[in-house]
Amino acid sequence: MARRGTTLGQTERMLILAKTYPTPSRGHVETTCVAAVSAGGELRRVFPVPFRLLPDDQQFSKWQWITASFRPPTDDQRPESRRIDVDSLTLGERVVKGRNADWAERMRWIEPHILPSFAALEGRRQATGETLGFLRPSRLLGLDITLLPAAERDWDEEEREKLTRDLEQGDLFTDPGEAGRRRRAMLEKLPFHVHYRYEIDTPNGPEQNRHLVTDWEAGTLYRNCVRSHRENWQEPFRAKLEEWMAGRDLVFMMGTQHRFPNQWLVISLIYPPRPIAERPGSITQASLDL
Repeated sequence: MARRGTTLGQTERMLILAKTYPTPSRGHVETTCVAAVSAGGELRRVFPVPFRLLPDDQQFSKWQWITASFRPPTDDQRPESRRIDVDSLTLGERVVKGRNADWAERMRWIEPHILPSFAALEGRRQATGETLGFLRPSRLLGLDITLLPAAERDWDEEEREKLTRDLEQGDLFTDPGEAGRRRRAMLEKLPFHVHYRYEIDTPNGPEQNRHLVTDWEAGTLYRNCVRSHRENWQEPFRAKLEEWMAGRDLVFMMGTQHRFPNQWLVISLIYPPRPIAERPGSITQASLDL
């Protein structure tokens, strides 16, 4: 029986809101968790998306509209989840970054899904099974960077063999012998975990939480900081995610994992500018979009 709002092979238009850092899949390719909002305003989780292995003309960006054929999965009971037919994927227009009017258009799709507290987010999951939503921190309390043990900072033998095989065989959607197919580098494993500690002012008083960040942008920021600062990468990394983000009207997109439906992650950072009267004078207004 098809789930509410979709039928087998239904074409749907969605605005991309999140791409998490890729990981080796238990299946046959590396995958990226993708979250979006449908043209009808419903949150969606899209999989499987071997994003780095897609042809160049199918590699979508955050804040870009896509159209594709989707169907309900048989192995994932989360109500927002949709299985994509990647061959049907077409890219649409982008909600361009950098201007307040564009942020207003972006936030129009997000504001209806912001919950007043993490307790409300988790309570809704327990009541309805919904596993995507948004939280607006009142304050950032800190950024915890935990380096992995040296032995765990690279893929294990099984993961490396699988990732190498994927690259050598080509992706699932492009002829490996096709002239001009872009070669993908081996996926780099991030050598750390990063958590936000934050507080939300709720009707019942301040609520403090700590959640792992898996947003692709954080991984891109790390690589850029390593290129520019080498072993001193943590200073600019923290400056962006702690100091700069504290000057934005920050919103977390939250999601859960299939195997651990009660473990919430920050899967995307949404960071429109604060109203002018609220902006700290010491914060530079550069963009994190990388």
